[in-house]
Amino acid sequence: MGSDPRVLAMVLAGGEGKRLMPLTADRAKPAVPFGGAYRLVDFVLSNLINAGLRRVCVLTQYKSHSLDRHITTTWRMPTLLGDYVTPVPAQQRLGPRWYTGSADAIFQSLNLVYDEDPDYVVVFGADHVYRMDPMQMIQAHIDSGASVTVAGIRLAKSEAHQFGVIQTAPDGVKISRFLEKPTEPPTIPGDDAHCYVSMGNYVFNTAALIDALRGDSADPTSIHDMGTNIIPMLTDLGEARVYDFQANEVPGATDRDRGYWRDVGTLDSYHDAHMDLVSVHPIFNLYNRRWPILSNLPPLPPAKFVEGGNAHESMVGAGTIIAGAHVRTSVIASSVSVGSGAYVEGSVLMPGVRIGRNVVIRRAILDKNVTVPDGAQIGVDLERDRSLYTVSEGGIVVLGKGVTAQL
Repeated sequence: MGSDPRVLAMVLAGGEGKRLMPLTADRAKPAVPFGGAYRLVDFVLSNLINAGLRRVCVLTQYKSHSLDRHITTTWRMPTLLGDYVTPVPAQQRLGPRWYTGSADAIFQSLNLVYDEDPDYVVVFGADHVYRMDPMQMIQAHIDSGASVTVAGIRLAKSEAHQFGVIQTAPDGVKISRFLEKPTEPPTIPGDDAHCYVSMGNYVFNTAALIDALRGDSADPTSIHDMGTNIIPMLTDLGEARVYDFQANEVPGATDRDRGYWRDVGTLDSYHDAHMDLVSVHPIFNLYNRRWPILSNLPPLPPAKFVEGGNAHESMVGAGTIIAGAHVRTSVIASSVSVGSGAYVEGSVLMPGVRIGRNVVIRRAILDKNVTVPDGAQIGVDLERDRSLYTVSEGGIVVLGKGVTAQL
């Protein structure tokens, strides 16, 4: 690396994801499949690796087996130059307790920081869908001289109350307050219609991070959360800055998908993000090969369409067979079979789903290995569906992993 700064990336991937149940009944939120070929954690890891940040620790905790397995089998880095992406399960290094918050997760994992001895520590979340070049944010952080830089995305004031909101000084860069889900979110100087919302991505000077974590660990009133405790602590010291995500330039980005970021924390937002993928000019473009989203795809044959089967405004994974069925505005993963006379619309089908003959599926999410028998209907009668399955506030019907639908 020569004179380049040493950077350690820590990815917070212990999220339980209660609002995504039943998709998180058997896996951590960052391990939830997305986009037919990926898991949510692949987006942050792709951003880090594409940017040349190749010392990455992924902190896991909740039902982490599938996440740990995915990272160890997919994210294998060449070791010649000391590169690695490694899962780090909660280890109870500071006593018989699990992580009590995102800040505590890093505090309990400071041995990783001491071992690497970086100049800067990048702390990113693991469950958002976006493209970003983190090196541009790191350079902005170095240039600012701040102790911490927080990535902020411009969001309409009417939506900002759902997130952590950054209030800046008149210069638009120095953070003056960090507010968690405020009822009256402060707007960006010179832009009364938008607020800076925290993306959950941070760049720290290593010494400042260690000092803040030690102070937080000794505070009995703290909930040991990065956004609630650590960032406000450094903000009060005048040492926090915001990085405008809008300024981030990713190679190959289109005018339509530049600056795209989605928090897929609910079933409705998860479904909406999939619908962003499938239009002719997608709101989020998975086909940008200059900044690819990386994953480990199974060795499967191409998708096959037989007996007049077709798909419109849809993505269809390898090994899938559409036999005499009609698919519209849907994301179909690998190794899915859709039988003759079936109609699938506005839906997300994960790997291994089996759809029988003459089935109707509308606005649904079917987890891995779900079976829908001949003639069944999902998303047609929501009252009936509520008695059998999970139905989101927006009317998305969700079947958990391995479920067989009712006739």
